[in-house]
Amino acid sequence: MSPVIGVILMVAITVILAAVIGTFVLGLGDQIGGSATAGVTIDGDNTTEVTVTLTNTGTAERVDIVDSSNGSVVGNLSTTGTSITISNTLSEDRRYNVVAVGPNEESSVVRSFIVEG
Repeated sequence: MSPVIGVILMVAITVILAAVIGTFVLGLGDQIGGSATAGVTIDGDNTTEVTVTLTNTGTAERVDIVDSSNGSVVGNLSTTGTSITISNTLSEDRRYNVVAVGPNEESSVVRSFIVEG
């Protein structure tokens, strides 16, 4: 084996190890403290009727659907597989945030969607 191929292999191994260690360290850092997480699917974004389904509770105790215009909670989900449908009867579009809420009431916006008016 030539020295050039040996050096290339050593550099490749070093890069791969750095990537694996970096991913592990960054992934661990995300789980310490921090905000709540949850998985949702949103069907019908930018239509007059949107359905939000809780697919994974993650670190959240519940998921709130919050009207961005006034901050009011229009519904919440706490069991995987449950859904809520939001309709808009107004003539203007409404933006909603899907907020994961953790055990200590820490929260984070998971997704946003618009219901057309």
